[in-house]
Amino acid sequence: MKPRISMITLGVRDLAAAIDFYENGLGLPRMDSPPEVAFFTLSGTWLGLYSREALAEDAQVATEGYGFEGFSLAHNVSSEKEVDEVMEQAVAAGAALVKKPRKVFWGGYSGYFKDPDGHLWEIAHNPLFWVGPSDESA
Repeated sequence: MKPRISMITLGVRDLAAAIDFYENGLGLPRMDSPPEVAFFTLSGTWLGLYSREALAEDAQVATEGYGFEGFSLAHNVSSEKEVDEVMEQAVAAGAALVKKPRKVFWGGYSGYFKDPDGHLWEIAHNPLFWVGPSDESA
C-alpha cells in the first residue's frame, strides 16, 4: 500500500449547513457532486461531506457517538499569523474555539476548533514540517 490518504469523509448532521461552513465560511473549492454528498478539492486529497446516518450505514456501523472521536484533522500553514487568521475565519464561520492558538511544546504554534458537527481541527504552524504550495507534490 502506498502511504497516502486519498479522501477524508466527514459524517455531518446537517449537510446544507456543513456545505455552507466549508464552502462559504472557510472558502474551500467545491466540486460538482450529487446532491446527497459534497466534495471539496484540497492540496493532494479531497474532503467529502455525507450525512452522518448515510455514512454509518455505508460502513455498517452504529450512528451513535459524540464527544472526542479519537482523532483530529490538521491544517498546517506558513506562519503563526496565518494560524491566527485561519482560526478567526473558522470562528467567524461558526466554528467553536477549543484551544486558542499558542506556542506548543514541539516548537510550533497551534490551536483547535470544532466545526459545526464537532469535528476537531488543529490549525498549526510547524517550522520543521511545513509543506507549502511549491511542495504540493510531496
